[in-house]
Amino acid sequence: MTSFDFIFMLTRNDRTVQDASVQARIALEADIRHIGFKDIGLPFDALADLARQIRQGGAMTYLEVVSLDRESEIHSAKAAVDLGIDYLLGGTNAAEVVPLLEGTAIRYYPFPGRITGHPSILKGTQDEIVASAVALAAHEGVAGVDLLAYRMAGDVPALMAAVCKAISKPVIVAGSVVRPEQIETIRRSGAAGITIGTAALDGEFPAERTDLDCQLRTISACMAAG
Repeated sequence: MTSFDFIFMLTRNDRTVQDASVQARIALEADIRHIGFKDIGLPFDALADLARQIRQGGAMTYLEVVSLDRESEIHSAKAAVDLGIDYLLGGTNAAEVVPLLEGTAIRYYPFPGRITGHPSILKGTQDEIVASAVALAAHEGVAGVDLLAYRMAGDVPALMAAVCKAISKPVIVAGSVVRPEQIETIRRSGAAGITIGTAALDGEFPAERTDLDCQLRTISACMAAG
């Protein structure tokens, strides 16, 4: 990752969208170079085709795990290896996932804090979430953390700043980023990147038009404005 990256997620409500390949083509044409999807929503063969399309388009691939149980998370980590994903985001069982990624080039960013429900919600106090991030970052095989900051009921700017200050590894802020001012707040926190999916796909991000191309170019411009 560079200093502040926009990761476009081909997802709606924490599921990979059925027309992901169509949306990926639009994203690649809009010069989006970080594109991801979730571990649920499409069968493995379709995800393999999608990962191949993204790679051939010159973008980095991201798989975000939203499965909450241990066995499903392990299955998803193995799928990431089979798919040749560049970044594995999410999940909570780092001690079991890290060994599965040994010998690969996959960069792993698990969720700090307690994750519940679907779509995922971040639970815990700021101190608990920061402590979880510190513990995760201590794993040699963990490249950074995937923070569901705007899925928490609390002082989100303070949480992001505290997590970024507490660990030396990159922080990606994921989930419910829908406005330019959120992007600027995330930038100021010291985070390395953000994920946006539903807001762009549904034309909810403030822009001249609601079509995906305009949405993505507007978000990219916001990312570069700081």
